[in-house]
Amino acid sequence: MSKNTVSFYNLAWRWHFYAGLFVIPFMIMLAVTGSIYLFKPQLDNLLYSDLMRVRPAGQALSADQQLDKVRQTYPQAAVSQYLPPVDAEHSAQFVVSLDGRKTNLFLDPYSGQVLGTQDAQNNLQAISRALHGTLLIGTVGDRLIELAAGWAIVLVVSGLYLWWPRGQGMRGVFWPRLANRGRLFWRELHAVTGFWGSLVLLFMLLTGMTWTGFWGEQFSDVWNRFPAAMWNEVPKSDQQARSLNTAADQTVAWAVENTPLPASDPHAAHKGHGVTGMAATSGQVSLQQVVETATKRGVVPGYSITLPADETGVYSIAVFADDPRNDATLHLDQYSGKVLADIRWQDYGVVAKSVEMGVVLHEGKFFGLANQLLMFGVCLLILLSSVSGLVMWWKRRPQGSLGVPPLRHDLPLWKTAVVIMIGLGIAFPLVGLSLLAIWALDWAVLSRIGHGKVVAG
Repeated sequence: MSKNTVSFYNLAWRWHFYAGLFVIPFMIMLAVTGSIYLFKPQLDNLLYSDLMRVRPAGQALSADQQLDKVRQTYPQAAVSQYLPPVDAEHSAQFVVSLDGRKTNLFLDPYSGQVLGTQDAQNNLQAISRALHGTLLIGTVGDRLIELAAGWAIVLVVSGLYLWWPRGQGMRGVFWPRLANRGRLFWRELHAVTGFWGSLVLLFMLLTGMTWTGFWGEQFSDVWNRFPAAMWNEVPKSDQQARSLNTAADQTVAWAVENTPLPASDPHAAHKGHGVTGMAATSGQVSLQQVVETATKRGVVPGYSITLPADETGVYSIAVFADDPRNDATLHLDQYSGKVLADIRWQDYGVVAKSVEMGVVLHEGKFFGLANQLLMFGVCLLILLSSVSGLVMWWKRRPQGSLGVPPLRHDLPLWKTAVVIMIGLGIAFPLVGLSLLAIWALDWAVLSRIGHGKVVAG
């Protein structure tokens, strides 16, 4: 093997390990926060049953009566969202701005009593979701998560190539040889967990990437297309439906994030288009009428109603259902009550349907507890693979250095893995840009200082 070839292999080998060291902390964080969010229904019932559960007592108050109770109790609160009770034994929920904080208010729909409040951004599930998506630092965190997820895809693909047994049999790939000790044990544990978890891990990473702010948004813009006729006669605002989602909470489904938010006509009430139930003081249709529209249109329980934010805003009814075939996003003119847009599963394209199905599987929502346990198993595999990879690196690192382990000499086709890596860098631009940056850094700095310690072989 020529000196140049060895140098090339060493370069690729360094990239693989440095990328792994970068990705591991993110993968551990994603596995832990993902596990917490997986069991959101169970944890919410355990932690907040006093806020979420009620005893049925006759006829429930209308949505407007409930809203009046909230405003009487908290006159300074600005209400932004209403979540009707999902059934007779659950409370209603209002999302309000209270003392400068986004707050969830839980209300008994029978008595109108406010059961309590919850900081909408500072509770277990909200923090877990925000950490999972943005590291709690907004756009910068989103890009770091996207970069880590992209590199994780590179590592899974190249890892499969690395550990494939080239004529040595299946031992150490399908099952670890438990008689091994030390470095060999950790190497095979890492290989086996990586092998068995590779397909589901790729599934988790790819479905998660669709929610990222850069790659995911570009992917959505390319594939989420709806017939132009749906919007031809609808007044549109300069905002997209994605503005209804936040790092800590999801309102609309991924498939409709890049659709325009319609605009209400402030003059509709004066054009003879008013309808029964309009609030005389504001000119808006009543909240109860919006609820009745959702019922008439067959929107499944669990939906939210986002209230208009200004005079041209709309009421948005949205449900991101456990079964995406029940997804619904409706926008209503706040003055006339006219349904300006009604988007359902049948309106999604093939790619959007595939992504939505993948996302609910990713979140463990599609087939109940079994789905949760399957995804929890994937999270455990991620943790085990990450920890074993870290231990394996530590045991194989050059003596007295934090650098890269010596190059294995049984990889005559390692260049193929590099080609795969470059292809993935093209598919995921942030990965590609970082690959170029690492290459430049390696050439300018790492290969010129401490070269004898960093790379052996």
